[in-house]
Amino acid sequence: MTEDDDLAALCAGAGRALAEAERPILEEHGLSMWQYVVLSALSPGAAPSQLALAQQIHYDKTRLIVLLDALVAEGLVSRSPDPSDRRARVVRLTNLGIQRHAAVRDAIRAVEERMLAGLSAEQRRVLRSALAHLAHSDST
Repeated sequence: MTEDDDLAALCAGAGRALAEAERPILEEHGLSMWQYVVLSALSPGAAPSQLALAQQIHYDKTRLIVLLDALVAEGLVSRSPDPSDRRARVVRLTNLGIQRHAAVRDAIRAVEERMLAGLSAEQRRVLRSALAHLAHSDST
């Protein structure tokens, strides 16, 4: 791969390399990639509903239940009825979930630092900014 490749090819290659580097960390902490995505999405605060969480992480709402069940069983996430809509469930991290997410995030950041070691601080900032822009852009 070269920097002249299509962005999708570059992102796919980088994504595979990062996923492979992160896999041992996730396994060490007993999490799948999607479980970590859920913990990361909940780290700023509770999701107003399971549906909102599924939409936020772009994950099938019916499959999310299985992920949440496993996280609840591990004591990492809680689900409680929404006081304003008893049919909806508010999803939030437990204290253990906050701690586990922080430990995994810190370990992943250390891997990222090693992988980006050849880039200056400014290049890292620009890369993160560009990737965030791409991840949140509407292609239509």
